[in-house]
Amino acid sequence: MDILLPYLNSIVLTAILLFSCYLLRRSKSSKTKSAPEAGGAWPIIGHLPLLAGAELPHLRLGALADKYGPIFSIRIGMTPALVVSSWELAKELFTTNDAIVSSRPKLTSSKILGSNLASFGFSPYGEFWRGIRKVVMSELLSNRRLELLKHVRASEVEVSVKELYKLWYTEDRNEAGQILGKRYCGAGIVADENEARRCQKAMREFLHLAGVFVLRDAVPFLGWLDWGGHEKAMKRNAEELDNIFDEWLEEHRRERESGESANKEQDFMDAMLYSLDGIDLAGFDADTVRKATSLVQSYFLSFDFEKFPPEF
Repeated sequence: MDILLPYLNSIVLTAILLFSCYLLRRSKSSKTKSAPEAGGAWPIIGHLPLLAGAELPHLRLGALADKYGPIFSIRIGMTPALVVSSWELAKELFTTNDAIVSSRPKLTSSKILGSNLASFGFSPYGEFWRGIRKVVMSELLSNRRLELLKHVRASEVEVSVKELYKLWYTEDRNEAGQILGKRYCGAGIVADENEARRCQKAMREFLHLAGVFVLRDAVPFLGWLDWGGHEKAMKRNAEELDNIFDEWLEEHRRERESGESANKEQDFMDAMLYSLDGIDLAGFDADTVRKATSLVQSYFLSFDFEKFPPEF
């Protein structure tokens, strides 16, 4: 006890400060209304067992909404999540409070498949996201760009109608020419089958892996287990897609330097070669952003799996 006497004043002062902080935090939390948390949560893993049963998740959440009301919270592992089942509340969130819900969570798939959040489809809301979104809207989805590419849409419709007539269903759904100047299948298209299969397999894996559940997202300190091997698969897929888009980017750069691109229509990757000036890239390399942004645009394209079924 005598040893502690010289430090008694410091101990008492620290205790008072800690108690004051506790009272202040409790005071603030009491003034803030929070949504009720659904019962049945387990330690560490939260409500995951409730969502992993035989009943479909949306039906389970609907049953919880009947019990706890139109807005309540659950815990996905150690991560809190808000569940809203009322259109009035949804309207309130996405209008009056839209800035609060405009971002995206930093999921494992977003970091690995989205070039460490360089892809604006996965990156959180901020200056970088707003800058890249502006490029996409001005260079790909602008009225001018749509007007320049109207012959592509007309050609796609013509090809589809011809194939419908011949085969009774449309096989050509690939519109990648608008993004990367690439088309691998369809009437009158002669493509390298190996390259087509490689691209289609990589994109199919990307679409699958972007939606899988990763243990790290729910229980971060167990992420090293890589349950299911999803992170390993994501890294392999991200490397393959990076190589593919790197080849396409270098091809566009060579065409631009040789002047060959001046004699052909400009696709989105051509535009990305000169449209990143003055934009805050959040520390990312410009080529990384070009490839990642082109990838997220290609995300919305469909590949002809009937003609080139993927091999797993």
